[in-house]
Amino acid sequence: MTSQYVTFGLVPAMRAGGVLADGAYQAHRDFLDFAVDGSPLLVRLADLDAVSPLALDLGPSDFAEQVRTLLPEAETPLEGSRRVIYGCPECAGLAGGGYACGAVTAVIERDGPDVVWRDFGRQTGRTPDAERDGYHDIGPYRFRGEEYRAALERLLPADGAPAPELPAGPRALLIGPRAALLARLAAALRRIGISAEITLDAVHAHADELRKYGVVVFGRTIGPDERDAVLGALAAARSEAVCVTVLAPIVPLLVAQVEQALDRTPDHRRRLLRLTAVAGGAEAEVEVASACRVRLAAHRLDRLSRPRTRALFDAVLAPGTHRIPLETRAVRGRSFLTAHTSEAVLVAPVTR
Repeated sequence: MTSQYVTFGLVPAMRAGGVLADGAYQAHRDFLDFAVDGSPLLVRLADLDAVSPLALDLGPSDFAEQVRTLLPEAETPLEGSRRVIYGCPECAGLAGGGYACGAVTAVIERDGPDVVWRDFGRQTGRTPDAERDGYHDIGPYRFRGEEYRAALERLLPADGAPAPELPAGPRALLIGPRAALLARLAAALRRIGISAEITLDAVHAHADELRKYGVVVFGRTIGPDERDAVLGALAAARSEAVCVTVLAPIVPLLVAQVEQALDRTPDHRRRLLRLTAVAGGAEAEVEVASACRVRLAAHRLDRLSRPRTRALFDAVLAPGTHRIPLETRAVRGRSFLTAHTSEAVLVAPVTR
């Protein structure tokens, strides 16, 4: 068994939600990822769309149970001291006792004062097939027990004390009349797990309330004076919200704008770095820092002003810059591209 120590920590992470080209919804999930030697572990699984058991939208008791399972203190339903490391972001997966979507699991065990993670694998039943589903290039990892337990135990309530306060869920404030577009956008955001409210008067909102929003969306009817007044109110409230303006009345595109604005990942941990349309819209240029699955979609209004969304590309890209041919009819007229990975979204106009 490995004798070389690696460090253990927890870092905020996001699974980006969205409205897919086929109309399906993808849930937004905020969670804590595991940092091994300072790098998020999920990044090493290039094409995996998953979240850790430390999802911030769990109730306090369920969240505490997941922490204790990782310590490891609580019982696990899996055989061989295996614990869920990552599960399906759309359902409970193995953490909830189901096997339909599967999960990434590993043996988590004590070895003297240390904690060891080993034998990573993809699991859809009680016993994984190590040869078929094993992650042979991941681990084993040996953590110093004191450091490992301290990182997890700070998420648990001390004796007689309330549970530590975890980051609040994402919230979006939509500025404009409660018309069809903002109402549809609010409904879509709520569907994927982002709280959304619509108002015409954010200027007189209480500062504490304004600070709760991660993104502010300005509707198409908001003029420069109204926008400046809202920006002044946000600055006075010391809000950290990112402000965006509606690019086009296309709900999947607007959801992507919101997801991009909510992303607070530090630059050195980003995998999806850049998205542009080049050569008059004939190609997309995508830059990624490490291997990951990338999906491209085009968004436009047709001649009757009806929104159109078309899937263009879906594959795992190696680190570097990639030029991807685009279907001309998918990006004709005024159109936009979105690039999705499991944890990030970028939006770019198609230039001519």
